[in-house]
Amino acid sequence: MSEHSTKVWSNPKKIGFRFAFSYIALYVILVNNGAYPFWYFLTGWLNNLMKKFIPWIGENILHLPEKITTFTNGSGDTTYDYVTVLLIFTVAVIATIIWSLLDRKRMHYFTLYYWITTAARYYVGLMLINYGLVKVIQLQFQEPGFYRLIQPYGDSSPMGLAWTFLGFSKGYNLFMGIAEVAAGFLLFRKTTTFGAIVTLMTTANVMAVNYFFDVPVKIVSTHLVLLTLFILSKDIPGLIALFFKGQAVQLERIKLPEIFQKKWAKINRLSIKSLLLLFCFGVGTYQTIQSQYTYGSKAPKPVLYGLYEIETFTKNGDTIPPTLGDKDRWRYIRMEWEGYFQVNTMNKEKRISYESKVDTLKNTITLKDFSDSTKVFIANYKKTDSIFTLSTIIEQDTLSLKARCLTKKDFLLTNRGFHWINERPFNR
Repeated sequence: MSEHSTKVWSNPKKIGFRFAFSYIALYVILVNNGAYPFWYFLTGWLNNLMKKFIPWIGENILHLPEKITTFTNGSGDTTYDYVTVLLIFTVAVIATIIWSLLDRKRMHYFTLYYWITTAARYYVGLMLINYGLVKVIQLQFQEPGFYRLIQPYGDSSPMGLAWTFLGFSKGYNLFMGIAEVAAGFLLFRKTTTFGAIVTLMTTANVMAVNYFFDVPVKIVSTHLVLLTLFILSKDIPGLIALFFKGQAVQLERIKLPEIFQKKWAKINRLSIKSLLLLFCFGVGTYQTIQSQYTYGSKAPKPVLYGLYEIETFTKNGDTIPPTLGDKDRWRYIRMEWEGYFQVNTMNKEKRISYESKVDTLKNTITLKDFSDSTKVFIANYKKTDSIFTLSTIIEQDTLSLKARCLTKKDFLLTNRGFHWINERPFNR
């Protein structure tokens, strides 16, 4: 689709473009997902309006059995999100019909094609740069914590399995991150085709993981694939001729509108693009590193950081044997994050969490019930390199325990390491 080709588009092509333009424009505006910097400040009012309008559609038009009260959060596949996509699709169809009736004599849409392609290129490119940075600087998929390492394999969710698999390897995170950051090639017209080919493989893989491991980002990942296909669509005939027919081809570059071909416009475009890239990479890298030190692998560790496997557990003077299914007998104590004291019982369904504060001078841990701040308990502890003991009174029960101190190196998954030579497969 460039002015070097025929000036007259067929009716199906024009109708298809009208729908694509309407749908992409609405989706990019309403489901920006942090792709464009500062976009929320421009459309915050629109987001607030949508949070009222979408539930109204669900209740009064779609007659959904339950009201929409959950909005986009860690999950991008909420009922709210699906109704939003349905609304965008419906409005795009209506807009296409009206547009086709009112603008039947138009020969082509080269200028609008440039603008909507630019919007799609920057949407996909900037979003994947953000996604890539949190993999290059390992934040999204963090190394398995003690919670995962002691969790029964079959009790993990498909998403939890995917997160553990992807988070295990820093090298694989770096590989994925570089592939996603390569979407930055979409931001330059000369490298758009190369960027789209790389991005199509990357987004297709992301979409596959989301679908087959039930990760709730199916809507966004599907749209990233569709938008990338739209960006690549003008080159598909040429690529087919090159790869499947062995023909020599010259791919056409998207032509700039005339106003942007002037010298001053080129300088301004280059300056704005450079500032945008510096901002996205600079701020994105800075925020990701800061997050690593806040809740990532570089976050401050508690004084008593570690996993403690309880070997002896006494309650009110009685030694409780480690019987699977016992909800009262503690099995592990985890102290992975500052201020958290977490207990796994012998019953895999029951876990106990307390807010904690450690006093290393008095060798005490103050435990506070998260659900009732008036419930405060004082525990006395002793810790050596290999043994941890604790005694306390909780809910009128006198508890004492002796535990073995574990580190991540005590688990095969994290101590196996890398081997160039394997005489036999080590598949456990």
